[in-house]
Amino acid sequence: MSALGLTAALGGCGLTGDSGGVTLRLVAADYGDSESNSSQKYWDKLVEAYEAEHPGVTVDVTVYSWSDVDAKVKEMVDAGKAPDMAQIGAYADYAAKGLLYEADELLSIPVQADFVAQFADAGQVKSVQYGIPFASSTRLLFYNKTLFQKAGLDAPKTWKELAADAEALKAQGVKYPYALPLGPEEAQAETMQWLLSGGGGYTDNASGTYSIDSAENVATFNWLKNDLVGKGLTGPVAPGKLNRAAAFSAFADGDVGMLNGHPSLMQTAAKKGVKFGMVPMPGVDGPSKVSMGVADWMMAFKENGHADEVGDFLDFVYDKQNVLDFSREYNLLPVTNSASTVMTAADEDADLKPFLEELPLSELYPVGRTSWAAISADVKKRIGGTVAAGGSPSAILGQLQLAATRAESAE
Repeated sequence: MSALGLTAALGGCGLTGDSGGVTLRLVAADYGDSESNSSQKYWDKLVEAYEAEHPGVTVDVTVYSWSDVDAKVKEMVDAGKAPDMAQIGAYADYAAKGLLYEADELLSIPVQADFVAQFADAGQVKSVQYGIPFASSTRLLFYNKTLFQKAGLDAPKTWKELAADAEALKAQGVKYPYALPLGPEEAQAETMQWLLSGGGGYTDNASGTYSIDSAENVATFNWLKNDLVGKGLTGPVAPGKLNRAAAFSAFADGDVGMLNGHPSLMQTAAKKGVKFGMVPMPGVDGPSKVSMGVADWMMAFKENGHADEVGDFLDFVYDKQNVLDFSREYNLLPVTNSASTVMTAADEDADLKPFLEELPLSELYPVGRTSWAAISADVKKRIGGTVAAGGSPSAILGQLQLAATRAESAE
C-alpha cells in the first residue's frame, strides 16, 4: 500500500471500476520543512492507493509552498482554469462568488458528521458549508525549561506572573524574555491569542460583528505596551518587525524564554536540543479559557463538474487512517472526531495531547467572512504600531475597527 499505511477503505459514492477516464486536479499546500517530507510525497502515496481502486480516475496533485499556493489558485480561477479541488488557507471569497460546491453535494453523511464541530461551523458562509476543514492546530505558551530553572521560575498562569518571569529572565541576560512577533508574517495570530486571553477577540460572540476596538482589546494592548514592551521584556527587535519564523528560530537557538507556539515548534526546538514546557496561554486572572485555533481548508470548484468523483476522492482523503497519517507526519491536529479520539489515547501522540486538549476550547478566525482576508492583512500591517514608542493602542485599534466596519458593510 504505502509507507504511511494509507487505507484503501472507501466511502462516499462508492465509485468502483471505470469512471469514464476522469482526471481530477488538486492544488495543495506544502506542510513539509524539507524535500524529504514534502506534502507532494504524502499526496503521491495517497493518490496511488486511491487510483489502484479506481482505474478510471486519475488524480493530478500539484503542491506549492504556503508563500505561493493561494496566489497560484487565484491565478487559475481568474484565468477560467480552476482546479477541481484546492487545499489552501481561505475559501470564503470563492464561496461568495458562487464558485464552490457545497460540502453536502460532495461528502457522504458519515464523513460530514465526523468533522469537529467548530471547524465545520467555521466552514460556513451564511449557514451553508463550503469550506471543508483539512488540518488544524492550536497555540500554547512554550517556555525554555533550562532558562526557567536557572532563574528559579515556574510557568506563568497569569499576565502578572508572565511579566514577573520575563523580568527575571531579563535579569539573567536572556535575549528575548518574551518573544512578541507582531511583524507582518503572522501578526494576526499573535494578536488573536492575546485578545482571547484578555477576554476579547476580533468579533463579538453575541452579535457576531467585528469588535476590534472593544474595551477588553484596548486594555490588552495597553498592558502589552506598558507592562511588557515598555519595560524592555520583548527583546532587541521591535515587535512590529519581529516575524513568527524568526521568533521560532530564536527559541530553537535558546534565546527566548517564552512565546506562543503551535505543534511544529516542538520538532524545531527538539532538533536543537532545547528542553521546553508547554502550558495554556496565561490570562488576566488565570489560564486563558479560550485558545486560538487555526484551520486550513479544502474546497471543490464547480467549473469542471466532477462532483461525484471529487466527493468520492474526498471521502477517501478523510478516512480516519488517512487523517491520522497526515496529522502524524506533520505534527498537526486532526479535523475529525474519529482521528482525534485515537490520537488523544495513543502513546505515540502524547506530545500532541496538550494541543488536542485545547482544541475543544479553541476559537477560529472569522474565516467565513469575505472581509476577513482584508482585515487580516490590515492587522498585519498596523498592529505592531500599538506597542511602539508613541503608539496609541486605542487609536490604532479604532482605525482597524473602522476599516472592518466598512468591509463588513460592503460584504
